[in-house]
Amino acid sequence: MNQMTTVETPAEAATLAELMIVAASEAWRDNGELLASGIGIVPRLGASLAKLTHSPELLMTDSETFLVEEPIPLGPRGDYVPKYSGYMSFDRVFECVWGGRRHAMIGPTQIDRWGQTNLSVVGGSYEKPKSAILGVRGLPGNSINHLNSMFVPNHGPRVFVAGEVDMVSGVGYRAERWAPGMKHDYVDLRLIVTDLCVMDFGGPDKWAGQGLRVRSLHPGVSFEQVQAATGFALARADDLRETPLPSAEQLAIIRRLDPHNLRATVVKGNPPAVRAAA
Repeated sequence: MNQMTTVETPAEAATLAELMIVAASEAWRDNGELLASGIGIVPRLGASLAKLTHSPELLMTDSETFLVEEPIPLGPRGDYVPKYSGYMSFDRVFECVWGGRRHAMIGPTQIDRWGQTNLSVVGGSYEKPKSAILGVRGLPGNSINHLNSMFVPNHGPRVFVAGEVDMVSGVGYRAERWAPGMKHDYVDLRLIVTDLCVMDFGGPDKWAGQGLRVRSLHPGVSFEQVQAATGFALARADDLRETPLPSAEQLAIIRRLDPHNLRATVVKGNPPAVRAAA
């Protein structure tokens, strides 16, 4: 009796982490020649995938002091030799930041309906918080000077909080936070990629806290599930669709960039990209 060999398609082979990497890469589409900074495993792989596919003009560094022609793989590099293309010292990075020539994707601890983010403290007061985290770092300046996107590996109401974030580390679209006459047209928040969906700020009125909109749902996820996991009302895109699965080419690039499978540690259990029916 002949045995039939089954060949996995990309849809069957892809994991949730790989789906999110592909979704994250879209944040940098059509950005032009600016510095792409992915903070964390999935954002970094997303930026790298963008440069190797739809946006080769993006600038990337080796995370030290040099620009590179191609993204550097994560983890131990073995005999891999970086392809350097120029010097990018810390002060030159700040030139890109202050000049608006950067698009960063970060992973905030909290996000509110206005897109304000928190990296600093949770619970209690600022002087006596329940938990102290990273501190505001460079987020105040970054969030007002250049493009920003966000990555959330565990979409829930502890991240997408009902009120305002416990400590505003990153600037958002809350009008009450801006003094009269302050220039706020440099704030440009793009995508939020989570383990459930992809969102943007294209809702009815972002300055009134009605801007967060669901653009796509990951396979097997409903809008109702996303809304139940969010502490405030979300808008729904008129053309709401399913988040595209990775192609065979995209999967090959991701696995080459992450030979040690560090992406599998980002989401608990790293389940298949296509969620099983409940």
